[in-house]
Amino acid sequence: MTTPTGIDPAVPPSGTGCTECDAVGGWWFHLRRCAQCGHIGCCDDSPAKHATAHAHSSGHPIISSFEPGENWFWNYETSELYESGPDLAPPVSHPADQPTPGPAGRVPANWAETLR
Repeated sequence: MTTPTGIDPAVPPSGTGCTECDAVGGWWFHLRRCAQCGHIGCCDDSPAKHATAHAHSSGHPIISSFEPGENWFWNYETSELYESGPDLAPPVSHPADQPTPGPAGRVPANWAETLR
C-alpha cells in the first residue's frame, strides 16, 4: 500500500497535548495530530484552533484525531473525511486518563459557554 502524500506514519506525536496551548497555559476541547510532522494541536471547537492554524502555516494538509478510540483523518486541501487511514507511530491518542476538555486544572468552570 502506498502512503498518501501528507502522511508520514513513522513520525511520533509532538506530545500529549496541544503544543501551543501548553506553552501559554491554555486549554482545549479535542486534540488533532498532523499526519505529516506529528504536531499536536487543538481542534476547531477549541478556543485557539491550533491544529487548523498549523495546517495553514505549514502546508501540511492532513490531520488525524488524537482522541482515544478515534481513527479518522481530515484533509484540509480537499475537505474530505476519511474514516480510517494508515497506522501512525504511537501513541495514537492522548492518555485515556486525560480529561476532555483538558488538561486537568486549566479548563475554566464555564468552558461550555466559552465555545458558543
